[in-house]
Amino acid sequence: MPRKAREKSSTGIYHVMLRGINGQTIFTDNEDFQLFINTIREFKDVSKYELYAYCLMTNHIHLLIKEGIEDLSIAFRRIGAKYVYWYNLKHKRIGHLFQDRYKSEVVENDKYLLTVLRYIHQNPVKAGIAKSVAEYRWSSYAEFNGDKDLCDTKFPLSLFSDDRKKALELFKNFNLEINKDKCLDYEEILRIDDKTAANIIKDVAGVKNPTQIQDIEKDKRDNIIKDLKEKGLSIRQIERLTGISFGIIRRI
Repeated sequence: MPRKAREKSSTGIYHVMLRGINGQTIFTDNEDFQLFINTIREFKDVSKYELYAYCLMTNHIHLLIKEGIEDLSIAFRRIGAKYVYWYNLKHKRIGHLFQDRYKSEVVENDKYLLTVLRYIHQNPVKAGIAKSVAEYRWSSYAEFNGDKDLCDTKFPLSLFSDDRKKALELFKNFNLEINKDKCLDYEEILRIDDKTAANIIKDVAGVKNPTQIQDIEKDKRDNIIKDLKEKGLSIRQIERLTGISFGIIRRI
């Protein structure tokens, strides 16, 4: 069946999400996170998109972005090709890293733009890997204080106030609000958070990177996966962190 055409935004603004293939990890250390940020920066100059917010999670990415002179699909092909080449070379792997299509939803008004912005910044808190939005290193929250220069923060801040000082105060309060925002996402309730799960996998398997389990001899690999299940890791979580397919893990 042909793919469903993407809904076009009249504002050119989208909430975009990229996932690792089979939900697997796409950032294993700080160097990986920083390389992806550098890649976004590089092609921002080429595609001329505006970036209003971002959050890089272990196995997926959220971006609040305005299309530039190139279609977003072209921009993301550029970003994906550059990052995946580097990641595969570093981690001695081959093949796809991201799912074949990014997910997106249109952002048609200022109210929903701010909702998405808060949703993106609160993602690590709701996932249980950070205690506050300010604590998480790999999101755009700090950009609004001028700590970095990747994001185009002027427009989002202007929606709070024309006075920058007042806008920043309102922005911070807005990002702290308890809410029931529902935006584009990949949802899974985790019994054990991914960081802890990754450490369990490395300890049980004796590897430096959870994806290295793919290279272990089959019988030994199967015993490791059985052990991981007994320790409370879900099938989806093992799939996401190791890159081994759901079907294989389920059968073991």
